[in-house]
Amino acid sequence: MDIKNVGIVGAGQMGNGIAHVFALAGYDVTINDISQDALDRGLKTIRKNMERQVSREKISAADRDAALARISTTLSLEELGSSDLIVESASERETIKSAIFEDLQPHLKAETILTSNTSSISITRLASRTDRPERFMGLHFMNPAPVMPLVELIRGIATDDATYQTMLKVVENLGKTAASAEDFPAFIVNRILLPMINEAVYTLYEGVGNVRSIDTAMKLGAGHPMGPLELADFIGLDTCLAIMNVLHDGLADTKYRPCPLLTKYVEAGWLGRKAGRGFYDYRGEEPVPSR
Repeated sequence: MDIKNVGIVGAGQMGNGIAHVFALAGYDVTINDISQDALDRGLKTIRKNMERQVSREKISAADRDAALARISTTLSLEELGSSDLIVESASERETIKSAIFEDLQPHLKAETILTSNTSSISITRLASRTDRPERFMGLHFMNPAPVMPLVELIRGIATDDATYQTMLKVVENLGKTAASAEDFPAFIVNRILLPMINEAVYTLYEGVGNVRSIDTAMKLGAGHPMGPLELADFIGLDTCLAIMNVLHDGLADTKYRPCPLLTKYVEAGWLGRKAGRGFYDYRGEEPVPSR
């Protein structure tokens, strides 16, 4: 199938980044969200990030203007029905994602491909609740989408080869590299990354090191560009906890048990950068470790 126009559900951190990438690659993009404020913030972020790319000579001003002209927004989910491809990028909660696909279904073209940017939820299960499980895939962008070169492609048990080949070509057109993953909890990147972050939280919880020493140790001792606790704040502690719960529930292995301290931070609303507090406090001029 020739993909020309793309509908994106969600204008948040991941949704606006995905829209940015598709628009720069020449696709017509329509972003949907439940509030005009969310759409306005998403567009503002896209403009700011494209301006940064222009200033760093990654793209030209003409590229920026053409890409922004390809982006439209809507509060009506049904307006995405004419899209060739839909990328769901809503909250990492299965009930929300399933409800979105259910609401979309009556308005879709027969040939529309559905994808989810989920970082951990079963693609097979999400697909089974639609009328086209053979044309349903996981399309997991890394954060921030305009910068990170990888996209995980996840086939559900019913995904047909034509859909897979189409999405492989789309990822290539975006200038990204695809890593194909089987549909098991958290796929590849988060299956490996989140237990490491969870272990860093246990290391903090057990008093082996403080926030600063843990992050410094992994940056200078293991060559990581960000420390695991700094990265957890960037991802969002609620998302980290949700992925660990998916791993723990789906694989029934105690090594995936979420650290109680991670749960406590989420209960406190200390979700990381987006909340102003997490393992670091971001409310001042410089981030300050919270422990």
